Amino acid sequence: MRTDYCGELRADDIGREVSVCGWVDRRREHGEHLAFIDLRDRTGVVQCVVDERHDLRSEYVARVTGTVRARPDGTANPTLATGEVEVGDCQVEVLSAAEPPPFPLHSRTEVDENVRLRYRYVDLRGERLQRNLSLRAAVNSAIRRSMEAQRFTEVETPMLVASTPEGARDFVVPSRLHPGRFYALPQSPQIFKQLCMVGGIDRYYQIARCLRDEDLRADRQFEFMQLDAEASFAGQHDVMAFITEAVFAAVEATTGNRPADPITMSWTDAMERYGTDKPDVRFGLELVELTGLFEGTEAKVFQVECVKGINCKGGGGSLGRNAVDELTRKCRQWGAKGLAWFRVGGNGALDGALTKFMSDAEQAALGPAMGAEPGDLLLLVADRRQTVRDVLGLLRLELGRPPVTEGGLHFVWVTDFPLFESIDDQGRPISAHHPFTMPHPEDVGLLDGAGEELLAVRSQAYDMVLNGWELGSGSVRIHRPDIQRAVFRALGIGDDEAEERFGFLLDAFRYGAPPHAGFAFGIDRLVAILAGEENIREVIAFPKTQSGADPLSNSPTPISDRHLDELGLHVLPPPAAG
Repeated sequence: MRTDYCGELRADDIGREVSVCGWVDRRREHGEHLAFIDLRDRTGVVQCVVDERHDLRSEYVARVTGTVRARPDGTANPTLATGEVEVGDCQVEVLSAAEPPPFPLHSRTEVDENVRLRYRYVDLRGERLQRNLSLRAAVNSAIRRSMEAQRFTEVETPMLVASTPEGARDFVVPSRLHPGRFYALPQSPQIFKQLCMVGGIDRYYQIARCLRDEDLRADRQFEFMQLDAEASFAGQHDVMAFITEAVFAAVEATTGNRPADPITMSWTDAMERYGTDKPDVRFGLELVELTGLFEGTEAKVFQVECVKGINCKGGGGSLGRNAVDELTRKCRQWGAKGLAWFRVGGNGALDGALTKFMSDAEQAALGPAMGAEPGDLLLLVADRRQTVRDVLGLLRLELGRPPVTEGGLHFVWVTDFPLFESIDDQGRPISAHHPFTMPHPEDVGLLDGAGEELLAVRSQAYDMVLNGWELGSGSVRIHRPDIQRAVFRALGIGDDEAEERFGFLLDAFRYGAPPHAGFAFGIDRLVAILAGEENIREVIAFPKTQSGADPLSNSPTPISDRHLDELGLHVLPPPAAG
């Protein structure tokens, strides 16, 4: 029906007869008999000069045939890719009339999100989503090319699986053929990709749809896409190299530039310097260790396990008392007992309510320890080490984190995560990743410990972080039965429980499991950052709202009693209010 796309006509096309198809973007009357119609498709818009008697309104679908000509002198539009030309002598065919759209596409940011999602098919026509989804397609294509060039084989894994513990709630699907039994939708292809390694696939990848029933936020949806990869006879550094190459290929395909090499830091280093395991290194404001400075202090507020601080450069003059009080309130909200603060005077002296409780030596040492200069504002938190790191990590982002569109792309590999993240009420450790993560070779002997001692065990796990967003995680997998038994023993998982929960994977390992390692990263998050979006919903064609609803299809919806009967299910009434 068309010879060209609207947004691709240029001065070289002058004199050609063309047919273009699309939606009426704008209509402007011109004199008594002519109208300017901006016709839009996914490539852009082109101005068409038509007889004003044609009934063309906003979002009508039309086919226009005419001759490309230069715009009259003085009327070129340099902000438009097709701004040098227009289509004249037009014949118009209305292909589809349209009701007035529920919101104007040109003032999209002012429209309530629920309205945009209810009419997502209209929202998708806008330039922003057209650009974002095209960028997403380019990312997927570049990832596939890169993985194939690295000799990975694409393998699809099942969507109806057995429920296994993955750290979040499963979405479950009742079985009609097996009443009272349920499938789960995969939170990740974790077990199946390890089975691919046992099956000799050697290098597996998949752009996989994963589903987790967890609270939604700006960087999280029930349904998400990830690059899932696993490699045999490979270790941590091999996998990090594979994934870096795939991610950088996607960045280069969409931006034209290859990023700087990622930096690597340990989990402990990230937590101590940035207060988080997903450090945003686009800006400074690193956490400064001050615990030793206050050893033996008489100031009770600093008689704690850990003291750290942030030097807010120039903040002594730019942040007034109300602003500091608001920061203190937030620190308490995040779990701290309070926020100690000191302004640095012209002679380097400290001004703050707590100075009267500090010795002269402590006051003299604090400024140099934090690299302070006149006009700076020193912010300190004293508490348990974990609390101090968490609170100052959030405070650092509050003070300095730039918008997603600023500061460039800064990739970080975080390594040597703890194997266990905490101890439960029964004194048993909780896996930080999953129970098949290989411990650090230097720490295998520590698995014979108990309780808090086990928190010192490091794992061969690694995360990729981009501008403070965790793109994904991976690890070297346990393939040795003796180490797997030691980890299960530390977790309090006996042979019977292990067989019940992980039997088909353990069975497979008995038939020859190669050493293997893998990784998975969120494509939605990568695309959002590359598109300059703060919310992954802006790079997903049909997302859910933050409450998990879909205003377009009105899901989730109830199902009929007949369908429930077929599945052997009974729905309980909702709990009474109050």
